[in-house]
Amino acid sequence: MPVCRGFRCGCGPSRSLAVRLGGRTSMPRVGVRRPLAVLSEREETERRADSGCARPAPPSSSPFWLCTRVSAALRSFTFQTSWRTKEILYRLDVNWPEYSEFFTGPTFCVAVDPLNGLVYVAQRGDNIPKVLVFTEDGYFLRAWNYTVDTPHGMFAASALHEQSVWITDVGSGSYGHTVKKYNSFGDLVQVLGTPGKKGTGLNPLQFDNPAELYVEDTGDIYIVDGDGGLNNRLIKLSQDFKILWLRGENGTGPAKFNIPHSVTVDSAGRVWVADRGNKRIQVFDKVTGEWLGAWSDCFTEEGPSSVRFSPSGKYLIAAQLRLSRLVFVAAPPVGSIGHCSVISTIQLADQVLPHLLDVSGKTGAIYVAEIGARQVQKYVPLKS
Repeated sequence: MPVCRGFRCGCGPSRSLAVRLGGRTSMPRVGVRRPLAVLSEREETERRADSGCARPAPPSSSPFWLCTRVSAALRSFTFQTSWRTKEILYRLDVNWPEYSEFFTGPTFCVAVDPLNGLVYVAQRGDNIPKVLVFTEDGYFLRAWNYTVDTPHGMFAASALHEQSVWITDVGSGSYGHTVKKYNSFGDLVQVLGTPGKKGTGLNPLQFDNPAELYVEDTGDIYIVDGDGGLNNRLIKLSQDFKILWLRGENGTGPAKFNIPHSVTVDSAGRVWVADRGNKRIQVFDKVTGEWLGAWSDCFTEEGPSSVRFSPSGKYLIAAQLRLSRLVFVAAPPVGSIGHCSVISTIQLADQVLPHLLDVSGKTGAIYVAEIGARQVQKYVPLKS
């Protein structure tokens, strides 16, 4: 009998059983966690492929029906859960999306356009659509693949007159080592960097495995470059793509990075960077680029792979890739960085591997791209 190897059964976690709350597993453990070495995503994907856990596109024949029935049987079990945190802030929306079979490769990033109620997902693989577009309600709209090589990070920028999605591409092909702007239907609008050529240059601008970006309403762009490449830097560009300031080089001191992996900006004008390899978050002034401080106390086990703020600005939400954990940290007041204080966590099943996340500014929902489980999951706030 054929063996189903998708996340619904086999070596990946079942969708509705993929959450481990507060330290006690709510599903059978997928495997023993290995030491938390810091790997680039390319190395992580190769490790997954070597382990035989690659998930093919779901077949339409009876083995998939059998697999779904097995998954349904697993969901009928009751598991004890234990929260060991101060507050329970979010719950998993098990009905998002309507049909998860559209996920056919490792899902590396997700971006939310709250103005238009759209969710963009980027996945990797050969002969599959690289970008999927859903509604926030979970309905699939369309897919596109044009000029996308190996997506890593993405950001949806939306105004009344324009909808766009930016993608960082770390591929080695003719479109790699770039940051690209598309409209919502996948038409290429702008390319930053030197396509197909990695480098450290600033004129012309070059990237090496650009990890992620954040675009402000003003059009200013913050780019973290890169994911295990030549560069370890944070770049701010103006809306006409001129370099306003640059910070960083490889190292462990203030304003130095080891795999700057994610970036976000808060309402107080501070830029927050997930310095994954150094197991910390660094903070900069968005106008001057001045280093303001760092948080490391909350990330002694593993560095953050993604950072975003809740719509209220009350919480900073971080993902820890190898720990398969989401962490909610109290945001500091204006004028102070202080020490990080964890308010809540969501512990996922082993090997789910939450890579990058995004938060809807309208609903507060969190969308998490999981390269191990090969899916995006949605968490909704318990309190409106």
